[in-house]
Amino acid sequence: MENSTRCLVCNCEKTMPLDEKKLSKAISQDVEKIHISLCRTQLASYEEAIKSGDDLTIACTQEAPLFQEVAEELGSNSNLNFINIREFAGWSKESNKATPKIAALLTNEKYQAKPARLKSIISDGMCLIYGSGEAALEAARILSEKLSVTLLLSDAEEFVLPITGEVPIYRGDIIKAEGSFGNFSITVDNYAPLRPAARNTLDFAVARNGATSNCSLILDMSGNAPLFSGYQHRDGYSRVDAGDPAAVLRETIKLSEMVGEFEKPIYVDYNQDICAHSRSQKQGCNKCLDVCPAGAITDIGDTVEIDSGICGGCGSCNSVCPTGAINYQYPTRTDIISNSQNILATYNNAGGKDPILLIHEELSGFEMISAIARYGEGLPANIIPLGIHAVTTFGHIEITSLIASGAAQVILLTNPLRSDELSGLEKEVELANSILDGLGLNNQARAHIVSEADPQIVENTLWNLSDIKPLKSDSFNALGSKREIGRLTFSKLHEQSKTKPQVIALPLQAPYGKLDINQDACTLCMACTSSCPTGAITDTPGEPKLRFTQSACVQCGLCANTCPEKALTLIPQLDFTPAAMQAVTLYEEEPFECINCGTAFATKSTIERISEQLAGKHSMFEDEERSNLIKMCENCRVEAQANSSNDPFAAGSRPRPRTTEDYIAAEKGDLTASDFLIEDD
Repeated sequence: MENSTRCLVCNCEKTMPLDEKKLSKAISQDVEKIHISLCRTQLASYEEAIKSGDDLTIACTQEAPLFQEVAEELGSNSNLNFINIREFAGWSKESNKATPKIAALLTNEKYQAKPARLKSIISDGMCLIYGSGEAALEAARILSEKLSVTLLLSDAEEFVLPITGEVPIYRGDIIKAEGSFGNFSITVDNYAPLRPAARNTLDFAVARNGATSNCSLILDMSGNAPLFSGYQHRDGYSRVDAGDPAAVLRETIKLSEMVGEFEKPIYVDYNQDICAHSRSQKQGCNKCLDVCPAGAITDIGDTVEIDSGICGGCGSCNSVCPTGAINYQYPTRTDIISNSQNILATYNNAGGKDPILLIHEELSGFEMISAIARYGEGLPANIIPLGIHAVTTFGHIEITSLIASGAAQVILLTNPLRSDELSGLEKEVELANSILDGLGLNNQARAHIVSEADPQIVENTLWNLSDIKPLKSDSFNALGSKREIGRLTFSKLHEQSKTKPQVIALPLQAPYGKLDINQDACTLCMACTSSCPTGAITDTPGEPKLRFTQSACVQCGLCANTCPEKALTLIPQLDFTPAAMQAVTLYEEEPFECINCGTAFATKSTIERISEQLAGKHSMFEDEERSNLIKMCENCRVEAQANSSNDPFAAGSRPRPRTTEDYIAAEKGDLTASDFLIEDD
């Protein structure tokens, strides 16, 4: 759905060679005029457009604050959308070829993704500053003007006593911190308040351990280890170098505004019904727990729990989840793929060649691309930037879907400050390339991760990518669950494979594959069927038969871990044959029928093995009558035992109730104890 009806384009004082007719044709929308200085000498053109009440797309991001201010002054209700065509396309040594890419960038702004649900967070402005020295005290003074601040000194040395008690001061060491923005909880050892009578030296009260407190915000200037893992994702917690005044100022300004009620996106949805984490205390999939940098996911038994307050939206859990129990919502997988397909279609229709999608984080990626455009040669004309909240949300399905939709390559430009969070993404890129390799579509790797802080290195990498031709563009509706989209994508890729292999091998821990069963060890106890979270392994009522549907298997390992005989082995692979979609018999045996009623109740081999081990050898099965119990179903076995001469359920003799006459007779000596026993029939 389009969210604008008019498009204003500026060549930024002729620093970009833009052609009005070519661009209008490329975006299938009239570009009224190529402006030269829309934000300055031609601002009247913008004012005229905004007065019309039409929604506007403005091909400039640098001056977006100015355009918004003018719109407010004019009382306009128009929706304004800003798109960067300068750093992303026009400022490049291939700017003369950039029209298809500019058209694609404008298309990106038109796509309306499904909004994520929101979580309401209330901050009461209680702020803890944890640090030492004058820098911590100065930050406390600044923030105390808008927040309720407490200063906790991690080191009381070289601290000059303030003349006035502007903020409460304590000493202590934070040994534990939990929670998120609006609801932090800390535990402090060596906790002691500053005595008000301190004169020329610091004087604290008697220290105690285990003190606890709550706050909405934390400014950590201690220089110690971060209080939280993946702290960059923890809203409300700022960790800053006390020796960097500019950084301290930025953080104090940011925190000073974090009081009141806020709305935070709920980045992921979780469906515990298809989670493959655990069953009956048997371990299965831990992938989301392993990759979550913020510690937002916790093990709660057979499932996991995701704290939306802690979650920073990196999306790593979404990329590695084998079942699709965790789904990213900012934006959804469907929106990412559909928007990318629109971008690629626009680029190709405008005459572009060999499109490469550069997936980048909105802030860090924009800064990197801007540096390349301003101080280097800019981006190649066929590299189309696509900014998203977190690159790490991409998995093998997103990557292969974009390749199937016509992208020659997919480059994932990550934040180098978070290179330690790429383990999940690296495995997903490996899996995507393995699938393409197996199909013969990957003579050179089509998916890459670029994680560098130096713009020159990134620029060299992008300009020296291998020349890889895209596959035939084949757009499709990316609807359904994660695995449904995956199956559709793989079938599209398989159609373009020249070799069309029936089965391709995949790396270990890939979420596709089959099971190998040791038939000599399997007893068909069916424990594996109850542990399977996806229904890939099923039994057959009334028959000793184990069935398996390969397309449903996520290789979580729960069946293998549950099997008491250790008879199952995981084999990661991708099977393109129709049989992979159907339930096939993994193992079956001849049933054993009850010798009494003829009901099949176990496997023949099991009954024969038990009989061989127990009949005539165990005290409970010494004779033929007792040994035959092994060969009966449970109902006939109970009936036979009840009717046997050695009924284990038979009770002994029981006494007859005494009457008054009995007591009188006993006194006379006419009765004995045996007279009160009742013999069983």
